[in-house]
Amino acid sequence: MAKHPRWTRSLLSDADLEAIGAAVAAAEHETSGEIRVHLERRLPRAGGALMRATEIFTRLGMHATSERNGVLIYLAIEDRKLAIAGDAGVHARVGDEYWQRVRDAMVERLRRGEPRDAVLHAVTEVGQVLRRFFPRRPDDRNELNDQVSLS
Repeated sequence: MAKHPRWTRSLLSDADLEAIGAAVAAAEHETSGEIRVHLERRLPRAGGALMRATEIFTRLGMHATSERNGVLIYLAIEDRKLAIAGDAGVHARVGDEYWQRVRDAMVERLRRGEPRDAVLHAVTEVGQVLRRFFPRRPDDRNELNDQVSLS
């Protein structure tokens, strides 16, 4: 099991981060979609969580998936901010209200002190939507790493 920076452990243990990576892999098993979870210690000064999530989305190469069906779940740990960024192919099918519902469910769980459950539930929910709109094809390959990324 990888050892993660101390600031991540203020919210999620190393075991939690491993479980999230496994949940991403499981959620992607029946879809051609790609899910990433990214943690950052703090938001940069300029912009909000969604703007930063969009920057990270691009930096991680999520915009380059073949069907434009990547989804990033972003959390700025110390600032207690989060955002979900979906690529154009996904967003065209689910719209703003869907992203808001997933975000609100995460916030509710985080407020109850259930950070692992908050992220796992979001990954599972997004995976179900991706499976519905982007079913796995016989020639599909995992285009992005499933482990939680950090910056």
